[in-house]
Amino acid sequence: MTLFTNFLRSLLLSIIFSFFAPILFFGAGLLILSLASLLPGLEGLTTIIATQISQFLATFGNGMPMEGLFVICLTCSFVGALFDTYVYYRCQILRLDS
Repeated sequence: MTLFTNFLRSLLLSIIFSFFAPILFFGAGLLILSLASLLPGLEGLTTIIATQISQFLATFGNGMPMEGLFVICLTCSFVGALFDTYVYYRCQILRLDS
């Protein structure tokens, strides 16, 4: 029973961290762009890059960038759960072999 609770705890943490990783990635990117736009001469470039990021996210969200970010986060959390399940399965197989 302890192995199962450890697996569920690991799976839940993996899902949570995998969900928030894209949010931090895109959020940090947009934060850096907004700070770089304060430098003289970079306003136009940072606006273009931020627009491109917004259009990229809108591609996955039926025209809405926040929905696209949510879809990417859900996909990453699903993949993180699959990886964690595979690692748990592989650990069990290696434990039985030795």
